[in-house]
Amino acid sequence: MPDNKKFIENLSGTGKCIGVLTSGGDAQGMNAAVRAVVRMGIYVGAKVYFIHEGYQGMVDGGDNIKEASWESVSSMLQVGGTVIGSARCKDFRTHEGRLRAALNLVQRGITNLCVIGGDGSLTGANLFREEWSGLLDELVQSGEISEEASQIHSALHIVGMVGSIDNDFCGTDMTIGTDSALHRIIEVVDAIMTTAQSHQRTFVLEVMGRHCGYLALVSALACGADWVLIPEMPPKDGWEEQMCNKLSENRADKKRLNIIIVAEGAIDQNNKPITTELIKDLVVRCLGFDTRVTILGHVQRGGTPSAFDRILASRMGVEAVLALLEASPGTPACVVSLCGNQAVRLPLMECVQMTQEVQKAMDEKRFEDAVRLRGRSFENNLNTYKLLSHRKIDSELPHSSFNVAVLNVGAPAAGMNAAVRSAVRVGITEGHTMFAVSDGFEGFCKGQIKEIKWGDVGGWTGQGGSLLGTKRTLPAKHIDKIAEQMRIHNINALLVIGGFEAFESLLQLFDARSRYEEFCVPMCMLPATISNNVSGTDLSIGADTSLNAIVETCDRIKQSASGTKRRVFIIETMGGYCGYLATVGALAAGADAAYIYEEPFDIRDLQSNVEHLTEKMKTSIQRGLVLRNENCSVNYTTDFIYQLYSEEGKGVFDCRKNVLGHMQQGGSPSPFDRNFGTKISAKAMQWISKKLKECYREGHVFANTEDSACLLGMRRRALVFQPVIQLKDETDFVHRIPKEQWWLRLRPLMKILAKYKTSYDVSDSGQLEHIIRLRTKDISAI
Repeated sequence: MPDNKKFIENLSGTGKCIGVLTSGGDAQGMNAAVRAVVRMGIYVGAKVYFIHEGYQGMVDGGDNIKEASWESVSSMLQVGGTVIGSARCKDFRTHEGRLRAALNLVQRGITNLCVIGGDGSLTGANLFREEWSGLLDELVQSGEISEEASQIHSALHIVGMVGSIDNDFCGTDMTIGTDSALHRIIEVVDAIMTTAQSHQRTFVLEVMGRHCGYLALVSALACGADWVLIPEMPPKDGWEEQMCNKLSENRADKKRLNIIIVAEGAIDQNNKPITTELIKDLVVRCLGFDTRVTILGHVQRGGTPSAFDRILASRMGVEAVLALLEASPGTPACVVSLCGNQAVRLPLMECVQMTQEVQKAMDEKRFEDAVRLRGRSFENNLNTYKLLSHRKIDSELPHSSFNVAVLNVGAPAAGMNAAVRSAVRVGITEGHTMFAVSDGFEGFCKGQIKEIKWGDVGGWTGQGGSLLGTKRTLPAKHIDKIAEQMRIHNINALLVIGGFEAFESLLQLFDARSRYEEFCVPMCMLPATISNNVSGTDLSIGADTSLNAIVETCDRIKQSASGTKRRVFIIETMGGYCGYLATVGALAAGADAAYIYEEPFDIRDLQSNVEHLTEKMKTSIQRGLVLRNENCSVNYTTDFIYQLYSEEGKGVFDCRKNVLGHMQQGGSPSPFDRNFGTKISAKAMQWISKKLKECYREGHVFANTEDSACLLGMRRRALVFQPVIQLKDETDFVHRIPKEQWWLRLRPLMKILAKYKTSYDVSDSGQLEHIIRLRTKDISAI
């Protein structure tokens, strides 16, 4: 059978020149993308040029276009904004300006452009590409370039990466900078909440998003805001009264603060702006509440990029170079983007046209179309927000007479509380009576089960750890008592939120169905573990928060190492036998190596790493960072590696070690974990409701099929319910990890960006796809 695998070794960039520029508004993570393009380009043998100050630098030429070296992108990863500068450029909009830009590129042999910017920047790049041959003809006629030069540089290849904090580009789930902007917003909201509670205040927050409400919508989801106003979904007439009623109801429920989030482009049904001052005056006039306005402004663009943005930008940067290497003269300009957890390439102009269609729909007051055109991720965020924010009065609720219990199992993970809040509120909206179980299955067998109401979970999204309490105890030990408690409280469905122990628990309960009818009920598990070691899902609630904690610490350590010079740090991460945190943390922190259990290593590998660092110390980057997963090897412990490096590096570098420990489990959940936990929990409750209706016969619930005990996980592009019994074969129970793990494909990436020669399978890299109109089939996917 022929092997269709494609390896990076077979793709050569020799003789090619790549120009990289950042244009338009800056976004955190742009530097990580530039770094990845430069290093990947150099790795494949191409020359890479920085084009400083965006299109202006391309038009002006001279020192604005400089060849990049490996060291020139060192220490960029953790810096916000764009180091190579960005500028709005009027000259490039003129034919004369584009002619000068073409001349500057041809003189340096650049026929491959990687443009990092928003839709305006990418549209400009495409126009430039379409005009390219005509521009070269003009330059030949004016005698500025030779006919031969025109032939050699006859085709211009363009690949775009979307850098925009607004996430306003169709075709991609997340643009570079959006996650970091959400971090800034949530940091501010969390800080405001404490002062607002002290004085029983209402806060009106304005966030960026002139034409797109993504930041407002997701930050409202992530902090449990009382009201959100976005341009894509203007409130219906009479919204002022509805909003004031909601605020006063919340105060009557003893909630001491109100948060209203407004996108700067928020409008009413008549396309008139809704400003923060208008809302403040409304609240003061109608309710007399002490109200304050905070406009976040450029704070959202600033600060260090989040772990998510660094990984996204690094993956996209490498993908962009691959796309340029594979481009032929007929290849249209494309955008590299992320769909779910999958890298994709999409025709640039299809994405731009769809993005422009959103604005057209909004101008024509076709707001439902605008939401749909924004894509599945946006639409699902909006639907989840609607589900959770508007509390219905009891008479409006369907009454199901079903009891659903929610519990946390295993180690704490940030985002668990957001998932519990979402489950409780969606469950109540669906008409169920919700029960909270304290301390996992240990509390279950002792009867620590009580009804939990809508107001009981207020303010839970931003809380770290597990408010319900969680234990690692598995149910098999106390199966009789648990069955008895299921009977006493008449529990008709279970939602288990946790890590590997939660997965094992569901398998044990499934197994016990033959002996106890009490467990013949719908059961769903949500993966929540910092280790990200559960089969059936690419991502787990809590892993993103943990990665950010690791990356933040690594940044500080790198800063310390840069100051002292010639110093290497060995950092131990958690994760059990799963190397996810060590590998992805290393990619996001720009580490030199990461030792993990899944990729066995020996003394020769350690020796080679020491030699690599010795060579590195001869350059201008005189520091090293090495991550080690806690269980990567029984004998090559953190102490052993530290002592080996110290001995072998004598006279060249000195060594320090740092065990990160439980700080990786704590802290306030990241916006990603809050949002992910909230969305998958809402989806799980809707699945439970559906199963309860299907399995209700003759007055009681009976579910004993495989598909009534499921894990809900993200698989590449979609959220999927998978029977736990079918995931059993995919799991290594001895080491508590899945047998196949997607993130192992990121390891060669980490090594390439750290200057190691390695084999990299690129058969999975994105093939050019077409954007799906309205994505109607896809909408339920995430």
